[in-house]
Amino acid sequence: MTAIALAGWWLDVPHVLALPLVLAVVWMAFARMDGYLSVVLFLVPLSVNLSEFGLTSIGWYMPTEPMLFALLLLFVARWLSGEAPDRDLLQHPVTWVIGLGFLWMGLTILPSSHPIVSLKAWVARGWFVVSFYVLLATWFRDSDRSHARFLGLLLVPLSVVILYTMIRHAGYGFEKAAGHWVMKPFFKDHTSYGAVLAMMIPPSLAMAWRSQQSSLSRVLWAMGVGWLVLGTVFSFTRAAWVSLAVAGALWVLMALGARFKTLLATGLVGLMVVGLSWDALVIQLERNKQDSSDDLAQHVESISNVSSDASNLERLNRWSCAWAMFQERPLWGWGPGTYQFEYAPFQTSDLRTVISTNNADLGNAHSEYLGPLAEQGVLGLAGVLALLLATCHLGFKLQRTLHDPEKKRLAMGLFLGLITYFVHGVLNNYLDTDKASAPFWGFLALLVVLDLGAKGDQERPQLT
Repeated sequence: MTAIALAGWWLDVPHVLALPLVLAVVWMAFARMDGYLSVVLFLVPLSVNLSEFGLTSIGWYMPTEPMLFALLLLFVARWLSGEAPDRDLLQHPVTWVIGLGFLWMGLTILPSSHPIVSLKAWVARGWFVVSFYVLLATWFRDSDRSHARFLGLLLVPLSVVILYTMIRHAGYGFEKAAGHWVMKPFFKDHTSYGAVLAMMIPPSLAMAWRSQQSSLSRVLWAMGVGWLVLGTVFSFTRAAWVSLAVAGALWVLMALGARFKTLLATGLVGLMVVGLSWDALVIQLERNKQDSSDDLAQHVESISNVSSDASNLERLNRWSCAWAMFQERPLWGWGPGTYQFEYAPFQTSDLRTVISTNNADLGNAHSEYLGPLAEQGVLGLAGVLALLLATCHLGFKLQRTLHDPEKKRLAMGLFLGLITYFVHGVLNNYLDTDKASAPFWGFLALLVVLDLGAKGDQERPQLT
């Protein structure tokens, strides 16, 4: 290895210097899967999209997505050779929901308007689910210590990104406008940045709350929580603030003993009421003229402004396009990943805003629900809603079946972290990136493992 490095330096071929590191990572993928996953998790918050630097047209996050693609190939090869994941993991209801959604996503490639784009989106979903759900679940089952390690591997580099962002932001006086881009190149914008920070707060708080840990560990986790909260505030991401408020309200209701069926019925009734009084609600919202602002109180007030706030109005434009696209192709949709290439003709003059574009360069449907509806038809939306219901059912169930208070607290934190994303998903969608996929699928995998562990405890014979 030393000879290779010296030859690369002598011949002025700097890429050769990385060869020893690459070979070490390849060895780790075969010999120490937990070590390989740890490296990937640590690099996720630090990964960058080279297309933003104009270095390549390939929109991969480096170095994580090539590593995840290699992991997907290795997983498929091992499965074909007989090394299948644990049967009870594959038979878990959440795994079934994920698997069926992934299968339908693959089928919608066939009638896609851009088959290559859809194939890439499907394969990307595959490497996220395999790496951050299936393989992480296997790792979680092997060792209880992996639970804290998983969260720490995400929190430490994310804290570095927050520090980088805060220093840059301070140079602009913490202005809201600068807050939209100072997290680049690690995050593409402030909304994805805020979504991930919000997702990490509940489980990190659960870790800080553990009783069986050293004082230093408790202090470090508490500092991590405070740093995440500070970063979320100065991200100026209103959807992240709303998601945390909803998660907090749900925690209070669960602490008071509310049951999932009761909350689900109440939510359905609420949606019916909103639907029946939609016109009156829109009129009321249009009276709000407060635009987004550097003042945090005014920025919060602007959340419901659908009369002049360009960001809010553009979301209505994108949602309207998604609905119109669904109406034209209600069963199959337009194909995974195709929204941004197809929505422009569906824009109407009365909904276009000053930030509207026809160039497919400013994001997608801005909804984790309407995006799949437009791209994968009615079953695409059904898959997302099924995953939401399965996650909520599992989160409530674990609070009844887990007897270890530490695991119960961790399960609550993971569940509320997922809830922040499901709420945020009404306004944005980021599961096509490693930044959001790592915590989202990882939290879900750990909840499933905790559920499988609770079942195992119940099935063990009790000593009398």
